[in-house]
Amino acid sequence: MDRDILDTNEHIEDEESSLRPASFDEYVGQHDLKENLRVFVGAAKMRDETLDHVLFYGPPGLGKTTMSMIIANEMGTHIKITTGPSIEKTGDLVALLTSLEPGDVLFIDEIHRLSPVVEEYLYSAMEDYRIDIIIDEIHRLNKVVEEILYPAMEDFCVDVMIGKDATTRSVRIDLPPFTLVGATTRAGDISAPLRDRFGIVAKLDYYKDEELRDIISRTSKVYCMTMEEEAKMELARRSRGTPRIANRLFRRVRDFAQFYGDEIITKDRTMQALDRLKVDNLGLDDVDHKYLLGIINRFQGGPVGLEALAASVGEERMTLEDVYEPYLLQKGLIKRTSRGRIATDLAYRHFHITREN
Repeated sequence: MDRDILDTNEHIEDEESSLRPASFDEYVGQHDLKENLRVFVGAAKMRDETLDHVLFYGPPGLGKTTMSMIIANEMGTHIKITTGPSIEKTGDLVALLTSLEPGDVLFIDEIHRLSPVVEEYLYSAMEDYRIDIIIDEIHRLNKVVEEILYPAMEDFCVDVMIGKDATTRSVRIDLPPFTLVGATTRAGDISAPLRDRFGIVAKLDYYKDEELRDIISRTSKVYCMTMEEEAKMELARRSRGTPRIANRLFRRVRDFAQFYGDEIITKDRTMQALDRLKVDNLGLDDVDHKYLLGIINRFQGGPVGLEALAASVGEERMTLEDVYEPYLLQKGLIKRTSRGRIATDLAYRHFHITREN
């Protein structure tokens, strides 16, 4: 559990975190969402209250974690980070919630992967800032939870209620007010009761090329590597509208430039590096090519079921659905139908293939 929960200070020491903006002013893109959050955070601070619980959804790499860190920084509080799959049982959630200080931000990535039992415990924590544990389950809680419960009981932070029926005995743990920020790539997989408890629900969209260029400019300054403006735009166009991919590709282009002794990253070097990495002018990589050409060549353009397509490409169904398909849909290269996936005319033109061929 300790490996999955990180404080903001620990993130700062990580190379990736050095690229993360620390305030709304530094954050590039997502303009409407950013300005709305600026209002919500500012109003909460004026009332001396915690911010309402926030749910971010959208494709991976668009800045959901970064935005949660900015919320904590702007609120002047701390953030704790974990993932849905790492909270395996109610004891894990109890340990996490009881470690929060007043006003803290708790960020749960992949929140759609919480178990139903853990979700039930989370409901009361989000609404009433308390959590009930059935007495019969306490002996099964791990040692970390027990060590938290002991001082809580000694300091009268835990209210032990004993009823006549042994099955209804419970320990009620009062929690400090906190803000839960959930992130998901699959908003439809979040149960309605959990989704309804978020006061702020926002979708993160793909970035424009100009916004990615500004992000690449900041990244080049962080890494002390000068890059031509044309090279920045070329890299931005091939970054699938995603800051995480833009930063990853920048590091690889920088490797090529430094290896060949370039003092400045040029457009030609950028194109050479991206071609070597098999990233084409639309930002499609080798898996995208296999996916699209699989539909076109093996399944006559579709429709084809995702399971069959995943088997032919050699990738997990969930990976294709969460990572690759959103961008292909956004670019108009595929269609989803009730019968399966279909390659569009644009996909055929991209590979210079005619339907007759």
